[in-house]
Amino acid sequence: MKLIRVAAAVVNQTPMDWTHNRDNIVAAIGEARSRDVSIVCFPELSIPGYGCEDAFYSPSLWKTSLDVLHEILPHTQGIIVSVGLPILYRNGLFNCAALLVDGHLVGFTAKRYLAGDGLYYEPRWFKPWPEDVAATVEIGKRDVPIGDIYFEVGDLRLGFEICEDAWVAERPGGSMAKHGVDMILNPSASHFAFGKFDVRQRFVLEGSRAFGVTYVYSNMLGNDAGRILYDGGAMIASAGKMIQGGPRFCYAHRHLTAATIDIDATRMIQARTGSFRPESSQDDRCIEVDFEFPQTEYTEFEQRAGSATGHGLRPSDSDAPTHQAWWEGTREMEFEEFTRAIALALFDYLRKSRSHGFVVSLSGGADSSAVATLVAYMVHLAVSELGTVGFRDRLGYIDWDKGDKPWKESKSQEPPSEIKQIVFRLLTCVYQSTRNSSETTRSAARTVAHALGARFREFDVDPMAETYRELVEKSIGRELSWRTDDLTLQNIQARVRAPGVWMLANLENALLLATSNRSEAAVGYATMDGDTCGGLSPIAGIDKDFLRRWLRWVETTAPAQLPAVPEMRVVNEQQPTAELRPQETGQTDETDLMPYEVLDAIEDAAIGGRLSPIEVYRRLGRRYPNYSQRQMADWIERFFRLWCRNQWKRERYAPSFHVDDKNLDPKTWCRFPILSGGFEREIRELRAMVEREAPDDRKQ
Repeated sequence: MKLIRVAAAVVNQTPMDWTHNRDNIVAAIGEARSRDVSIVCFPELSIPGYGCEDAFYSPSLWKTSLDVLHEILPHTQGIIVSVGLPILYRNGLFNCAALLVDGHLVGFTAKRYLAGDGLYYEPRWFKPWPEDVAATVEIGKRDVPIGDIYFEVGDLRLGFEICEDAWVAERPGGSMAKHGVDMILNPSASHFAFGKFDVRQRFVLEGSRAFGVTYVYSNMLGNDAGRILYDGGAMIASAGKMIQGGPRFCYAHRHLTAATIDIDATRMIQARTGSFRPESSQDDRCIEVDFEFPQTEYTEFEQRAGSATGHGLRPSDSDAPTHQAWWEGTREMEFEEFTRAIALALFDYLRKSRSHGFVVSLSGGADSSAVATLVAYMVHLAVSELGTVGFRDRLGYIDWDKGDKPWKESKSQEPPSEIKQIVFRLLTCVYQSTRNSSETTRSAARTVAHALGARFREFDVDPMAETYRELVEKSIGRELSWRTDDLTLQNIQARVRAPGVWMLANLENALLLATSNRSEAAVGYATMDGDTCGGLSPIAGIDKDFLRRWLRWVETTAPAQLPAVPEMRVVNEQQPTAELRPQETGQTDETDLMPYEVLDAIEDAAIGGRLSPIEVYRRLGRRYPNYSQRQMADWIERFFRLWCRNQWKRERYAPSFHVDDKNLDPKTWCRFPILSGGFEREIRELRAMVEREAPDDRKQ
C-alpha cells in the first residue's frame, strides 16, 4: 500500500480582500499540516476571489494576486498546495491553478473550458487554454511552466480539471488517465442551485471511476460578492467510491475535508481494466518535481469505517462525522436547501457590508413573513455552528450592548433565549398601515414578529398618503377616485411606506430588505420605490407558490435542527393581498393577476423554456382542466404583455440571491430588452387559434 493523506479546502473568500483571502488560505494550510495532510486543494481563483467581475481587467489585480501567491509560498514547506489565480500570458488572461510544492512554485495548469452560460461570464475575462499545449511564463525573473500540464511530484502523478473542465463531454481527465495520472484535483467555484449538488457528486464519482484515479473536489463557500452563493460540499472519491465529503452551507471561514488514499489500489484498478490504454510515448507536458511523501496510516475512524473501500458520503468536521448530514434522507430537499442557502447568503452579506442588522416592512403577508423568518433562521443556524460568542465575534463591529433590550417587548416573565436576544438586536419589523389595512394583517405581523423574537414597530402612513393625494388633486384641479385612478391611488400607499423604513435602516445602520418575489417580478406586480425599495431583495429569485408551500412547512415541520413557527398559521390562513384598495372590494393578488400556480407555470414555460405564447398554450392549455381554454389563453396573453411592459422594473430591483436556474435577474441570468414589440404578432396568432379551437368558450 502507498498511503497519502489528501484534503479539499472550502474557503469563504471576498473579491480583492487580499489580507483575508491570504490568511484564510494560510490558516487552512496550517490545519492541513497539523492533520498530516500532504496534498491540499483550494478552490478556483481562491487568491483574488471568484467574483471580481470586470476588475479582472485591472493589471493591479493580476499583479497583486501574484504578490499574494509569493506570500503564501513560505507556508507550503513540506506540503503540496494548489491555489487559484489569474495569469497573464502573451496578453491573454488565463484562469489557472498554481501548484506549490515544498515552498516552490512549480507550474500553472490553465483552464481549458470556460463557463460562459447562465450567470457565468468567464469568456468575457479569460481565454481558454488549447489542448496539449505547454509553455512557460516569466514569474519573478524565472520561467515557470504553464498550460495543459500535469505533474509528477515524487512518485505521484497529479493532474487538474478546473471546475467547468469536469462538466463537459471531453473531460481533460480522460487524456490525463492515459498518461498514468494517479490523482485529479478539481478546484471549483460552482454556485449553488437547487439539485446541483447531486450533479457534482455524479461527475466526481464517475471521474474517479472512469479514469481509475483519486478525485479531490474543492469548492468556494458562502456569498462572496453579493448575488451568487457557494455551498461548499468538498468531496474525495477513489475508483468510483465516495471516501469523504464535507459539510454544505457552513458558517466557518474555511473547512478542510481530509482522507487517506491508497494510491497503489487505484493504480491496480487501471492495470486490470481491459479498456485502459496507457500512452507509451514521452510527454513534455509532465512537470517533474522532487518530493518525499511521509509515511501515513489510516486514522482510527477510517479503519473502523473501511475507508479503503469507501464508506459513503458524510459530512466531517475532522475525520469522523459527529452527526448525520441534514440532507441525508430528507423528503423536502428544496425547502432545506432554500432555508440554508438564503440564511448563509444573508449572514455573509451582513458581515461583508458591515451592516448592523436588517429592517423588514412586515405586512402580515407571506412574502415579508418569509423574509423575516429567514433572518431569524440565519441566527439559529449560525449560532448552532459558531456558538453565541463566535457569532458575535464574527460581527465584532456591532455594539451588542447598544439599543433596547428584548425583554421590554416580551410577553412572558422569563427573559428571551440568547438566540432571540440576537434576533431582536439584528431584526426590526415594521407594520405600516393605511385606511385600507385590516386588523387581520396587523395582528398577523405582530404575531410573527414576536414569535421570531424581532423588534416590532407600527407606522400609520395614511396621513402621508392623503397629503400626497390632496397635493395632486389641487394641482390638477379635480378629485381622484377609485373608478378613474385606481392604480395611482394604490401605488401612492405603497410608496409612502418607503421613507419611514429607510429612516429606520439609516438610524440603525441596517440593511433594508425588499420583499418582492419572482412571480411578482415576472409581471411587475410590485410598486417601484414602494414594496421594491431596499438594498437587498432576498426572495426575488423564488416564486410565490414555492414560498407559500415553504411557509406551511415552516409552520408544521421546519428545517432539520430548527424550530417550527406554529404562529405562521395566521399568515398561511390568508389569501395573499396587497390591501391597497378599500376593504369592501375584497382585493386579492390572484384576482388581480391569475392563480399563482398558473402564473408560475406560464413563467417557467415562457421564460425558462423560451416558448412563444402559442407554444405555452399548447403545453399548459389542458394541464388545468378547471379553467377554460379561453381563460388560459387570456392569462397567457396577460403574462406576456405584463412581462414585456415591466422589464424596466426588473432592471431596478435590488440585488437578489441566485438559488435556481430560473432566475429573472437581468444582471446575472435573464436578459431581455427594456423596449420590445411586446409579442403583438404572437398574441394575435394565439387569439386566432383559440377562436378556431375553442369557439364555445365564449358562451361560458
